[in-house]
Amino acid sequence: MGNLIQPKDIQVITTQQKFLPLDFIPAKESPLFIKLFRWYTWLLFKRRFKNVWLKQEYSPCSECKTIYFLNHHSWWDGLIPLLLNEFRFHQQARAIMEDKQMREYSLFQKIGAFSINREDPRKAITSLRYAVKSFERPHSSLFIYPEGSITHAGSTMDFEGGLAWLSDKLPDVDIVPIAIYMHTIRHDKPELHLHVGRHLHLDDELSSKERTTYFENTLDRMLSTLRQTAGFDNSEFERFL
Repeated sequence: MGNLIQPKDIQVITTQQKFLPLDFIPAKESPLFIKLFRWYTWLLFKRRFKNVWLKQEYSPCSECKTIYFLNHHSWWDGLIPLLLNEFRFHQQARAIMEDKQMREYSLFQKIGAFSINREDPRKAITSLRYAVKSFERPHSSLFIYPEGSITHAGSTMDFEGGLAWLSDKLPDVDIVPIAIYMHTIRHDKPELHLHVGRHLHLDDELSSKERTTYFENTLDRMLSTLRQTAGFDNSEFERFL
């Protein structure tokens, strides 16, 4: 997920990989693969969903760097970052993905995903530090699912600590919530509603636990609103696909 890699980015990536554990799977973006896969993804969503609706309250500026955090209720969530970045955000995007899933779906490495081992805290920190280094690239972004794994739709947010840790290490990076909700209220084919919220303003004095709670509550509120309005009132949404 992202634009063409610049020569100076290659030096950053090479330096990072010298100190990574052998079982870590780094991002290895393929500009050609991204160009082709973006249209495959677009067609896939057009085929499988009746409509894809978007409410977008954040657009990154030319100098902005962004962390997007999303709820994780289905397999489709893994492709939504590519769709949003390629057709709306246009940043040098990467995503954190569980190592087990990356070994099963290796293609995600080519579109900017890198692995995290959630069962080993030391290895997890290595992945988070890799994410921080990724922000040395211009106009960069990161997509993260703080729940860590797929959860039941309707469940209360229960985030792991990675997002709070990143927000503390990257104070100048915009933090933006994205709520994802699918339903079959009006059609036999599902509809997908995406709500990209405004970037959040954090109090520097917040502890890691307080940051996590703030992020959880923000996304909980957005999803609660989506569940009440999606399929009934699309006045604040545009048809994305």
